[in-house]
Amino acid sequence: MSPIKLIVGLGNPGAEYAATRHNAGFWWVDQLARDAGVSLRHDAKFHGLAGRARFTGHEVWLLEPQTYMNKSGLSVVALAQFYKILPNEILVVHDELDLPAGEIKLKQGGGHGGHNGLRDIGTHLSTPNYWRLRIGIGHPGERNEVVNFVLKPPRKEEQAAIDDALIRAHHILPLLLAGDTGAAMQKLHTDDSKTRAHKPAPKD
Repeated sequence: MSPIKLIVGLGNPGAEYAATRHNAGFWWVDQLARDAGVSLRHDAKFHGLAGRARFTGHEVWLLEPQTYMNKSGLSVVALAQFYKILPNEILVVHDELDLPAGEIKLKQGGGHGGHNGLRDIGTHLSTPNYWRLRIGIGHPGERNEVVNFVLKPPRKEEQAAIDDALIRAHHILPLLLAGDTGAAMQKLHTDDSKTRAHKPAPKD
């Protein structure tokens, strides 16, 4: 299996979007940059904020497209082509409506599920076979409420659950960078199941 060489966080640029659910991908990449002591700097040729980080002896590019969500692929393919990074060496971190807030999953390939960022990345890469870290944000229940929902901040308890999920994702980073994506998937999903099993039942 190939090591992950590029981690892309999805979101929308601008302070008005920073705390919204749709920017969950930015949140994890921001954490990675802080932990690595790296400043993400705007690079016009990559249409985004980019920086090279080192974790456990492995180098990885961090990228936050600044193109707005529905043109994320422009940024991803620009950096990937420049550094000759293959689709199966790319991890895209994004908000996921189909998972409850705080649930987190790792997968390779599949459809875009209506996510405009994933749709555009697949189009630009000409393949869906890149890796995705799916950060659950929950669903508003009504399809016509989705746009409004993702562009608002999570409720306090949702934010706490998402923050916990991002910490669990941190634990699999060494495995991802070493190319052991199978073990990374197993660990993340096992930890995720344990966390949900011990979660207290909601009060009436």
